Amino acid sequence: MSAAAGLVARHGLVLIVLWFGLLKFTAHEADAIRPLVESSPLLRWPAGLVEPRAFSAVIGVVDLAIAALIALRPVSARLAATGSAVAVGFFLTTLSFLFTTPGIWEASAGGVPVPGPTAAFLLKDVVLLGVALWSLREALGARARVERRGGPACSRA
Repeated sequence: MSAAAGLVARHGLVLIVLWFGLLKFTAHEADAIRPLVESSPLLRWPAGLVEPRAFSAVIGVVDLAIAALIALRPVSARLAATGSAVAVGFFLTTLSFLFTTPGIWEASAGGVPVPGPTAAFLLKDVVLLGVALWSLREALGARARVERRGGPACSRA
């Protein structure tokens, strides 16, 4: 059961990152992420170097690379660990939008912050961050086990 849960978690993460990566090549998604990126201290300056659609496509390429690396876990623990580590950074960045994007929280509940539609959408990244951290730990553990046995670090284990 644990192996099946791991497969579902890893490949669910791959599917979601792949899907959103492909969306980054559309005008709709480029427009949707623009306010998040423009209010982010981390992404404002690189985003300002190119047109919004081009920056969205760059993010899409990163997403697709992350998905591919994590999906390669049956072939290489090292590549999966790399993709998982980049995913962790990616999700920490997207979660930072919860604190940097104006108007993301509604004060309609008597002063208690309530997630608006964008905040609610970003909150899924808490779970995705957890899966990416699990994937990173699992891949690093497999790599260490192979190295202890004297095998190549990029094998299936």
